[in-house]
Amino acid sequence: MKEIWTTMASMMGVWAFCQSLIHTVFPPELRFAFLKFFHRFFSYFSTYCYYDITEIDGVNTNELYNAVQLYLSSSASISGSRLSLTRGLNSSSITYGLSNNDRLIDSYRGATVEWEHIVTQRQSQTFSWRPLPEEKRGFTLRVRKKNKQLVLSSYLDYVMEKANELRRKNQDRLLYTNSRGGSLDSRGHPWESVPFKHPSTFDTLAMDPSKKSEIMADLLDFANGESFYQKTGRAWKRGYLLYGPPGTGKSSMIAAMANFLGYDIYDLELTEVNTNSELRKLLMKTSSKSIIVIEDIDCSINLTNRNKSGGGGGGAAARKNSYDMGSPPGGGGGGAAGEEGGNTITLSGLLNFTDGLWSCCGSERIFVFTTNHIEKLDPALLRSGRMDMHIHMSYCSFQSLKILLKNYLGFEESGLREGVLAELEAVVAAAEMTPADISEVLIKNRRDKNKAVEELVEALKIRAEKNRLKKTNLVIGNDVVVEDEEQEKRALEYPKENGSHLNCGKCGEKEEQNQIEEGEEGKMKE
Repeated sequence: MKEIWTTMASMMGVWAFCQSLIHTVFPPELRFAFLKFFHRFFSYFSTYCYYDITEIDGVNTNELYNAVQLYLSSSASISGSRLSLTRGLNSSSITYGLSNNDRLIDSYRGATVEWEHIVTQRQSQTFSWRPLPEEKRGFTLRVRKKNKQLVLSSYLDYVMEKANELRRKNQDRLLYTNSRGGSLDSRGHPWESVPFKHPSTFDTLAMDPSKKSEIMADLLDFANGESFYQKTGRAWKRGYLLYGPPGTGKSSMIAAMANFLGYDIYDLELTEVNTNSELRKLLMKTSSKSIIVIEDIDCSINLTNRNKSGGGGGGAAARKNSYDMGSPPGGGGGGAAGEEGGNTITLSGLLNFTDGLWSCCGSERIFVFTTNHIEKLDPALLRSGRMDMHIHMSYCSFQSLKILLKNYLGFEESGLREGVLAELEAVVAAAEMTPADISEVLIKNRRDKNKAVEELVEALKIRAEKNRLKKTNLVIGNDVVVEDEEQEKRALEYPKENGSHLNCGKCGEKEEQNQIEEGEEGKMKE
């Protein structure tokens, strides 16, 4: 046994000596070339070929990497022997995945492929324009050379399609926000996300059924219209403008659209974005099959209507402020905002965001703007191609009221007492109450359904009477204004008569003044 250990020690010493001799005689460049030659030599006779799929491709996230990760998560849960289990914050499902540097075998049309998840530590960088993750992640795909064409032509497309299906069915939809403005995190993402679990659907939405059917048909035409948009040469996107009084269900409509199509939502906060370039970066980092939302666009930034800007000498300044959305609504230009490092987004930047060349960097996107005052928005933002469909979210109608009664109280038309529906139909239009106001009345009394209906009828009657009195006072005020305008008009039509009366009055005043002066002079003489 002692001789064996002595022999092994001698051999290790010889190996160390030979290794140091090789490093001394052969320079590193020559050794690298020699190893590269042997690698190519053995690869030529090898029956396998390899493909690397990295997590980050240049400056962007590799979508193929995310698709492979999602696709393998379904396969790993069945055939994997060592799995990585993860569950995101507020997520309702557990995600399966390959462990670091582990392998998984998959089959496709009789061909066997092998996936390996490779994770290595990234070398520290002294300076970088963009922070990179500490770990370098990627997948290596090993296939036989005879199956190379099959893998490149159809297998990878199959992986992408399956990943999209899994993303729609299994994964929670996400709600994104740009809370950091345009800055990026360690993985190059400017968006933060949480699971989107809003329960609103078109069935529960308080809206006229015919209008809902029209919107749903338009959404389906868009989602299934890839070939149509390619044939017509249009970007695969569509814009919706939701406008109306507060409380009419604009946010619920957005949630219903997302649940209907299975799209993610990107809630864009314009006040957190400083420049047009940051706005473009945010657009580049949005995914396909998503809804990009800007709520209350007339309040978040200064987007005034240029056609209604003030006249006179301030016309140029008004035009400048209507383009410079970083200026405060009542401010006097963008100079102060620029000095304070404020928002410098322009109307042109927002228009390019929705309809310019940068809006075509993705596909199957929906832009939704909401506003309470459509008249305040610039017409350039409202035209077709930017906001293709304008949806007026109005006060609660009789059809909408029946949906609310069913949602909150479980009442069908046949479940209400006789005459109640007719009474509701008679006052709901004149009351002009929003679905939010009516919902609050029903929620407060949902334990007693009959009492809830009675209080709703009473609230509608009170609101209708207030609106009637308000309109009556408005009509009376208009009549007074009309009478004043008619008097002024008559005065302008007969200037000579009015002028003669005025002159006569002035003559009488002059005679009285002369008499007073004569009386004072007489007293002084006495």
